[in-house]
Amino acid sequence: MVAMSRSSSSTDSVNLLEVGRIDKPHGVRGDVVVALTTTETHRVAPGTHLFAGEREFVITASRPHQHRWIVTFEGVYGREGAEAISGLVLSAEPLDDDPDALWVHELIGSTVVETDGTERGTVLAVQDNPASDLLVLDSGALVPLRFLEGRDEENRLVVEVPDGLFELLDED
Repeated sequence: MVAMSRSSSSTDSVNLLEVGRIDKPHGVRGDVVVALTTTETHRVAPGTHLFAGEREFVITASRPHQHRWIVTFEGVYGREGAEAISGLVLSAEPLDDDPDALWVHELIGSTVVETDGTERGTVLAVQDNPASDLLVLDSGALVPLRFLEGRDEENRLVVEVPDGLFELLDED
C-alpha cells in the first residue's frame, strides 16, 4: 500500500509530509479551496492541524467540492485573508496506523530490482495513474506499483513484473 498523507501538531518540517495545497479563495468569508495530494481525506476534517512552513492552521470546517475541498481555517477571515494564504503547500505529520505503508517520499531515490536480482533503475518520481500509480525510473521504465513486492535486505524495491515489461528498454 502506498499512502500519500501526513498529520499532527509538530512543526518539525523534516518530519512533515505534504498533504495538499491551498488553490484559491472561495467566496468572501475566508474559505479556501484545497487540493489534496493525499488519499487520506480525513486530513481536512475539522480539528485537524496542518502546517505551511512554520505557520500552523486549524481546520474549523470542510466539505467536498469538485474533487477538491472547501476549507475554513481558524483565524482566516474575509476574501483578503484567504487570498493571503493562496498557493501555500500544506503539510502534516505521518500517520502511524499502518507500519507496512510505503510513502512516496520514501520511494524516491530507491533502487528497483526484479525478483531475480536484476537492477532496473532508480525511482525518480511516482506518477499518478488511474489504473495503478507508476514508479518512474531513471532508465525510462514505468513500473506499476501493483507489481511492487516490498523491500529486500539491502532496502531495494523488489518488483515482480510480467514478461516483456522491460524488453523494449533492453533493445535500445
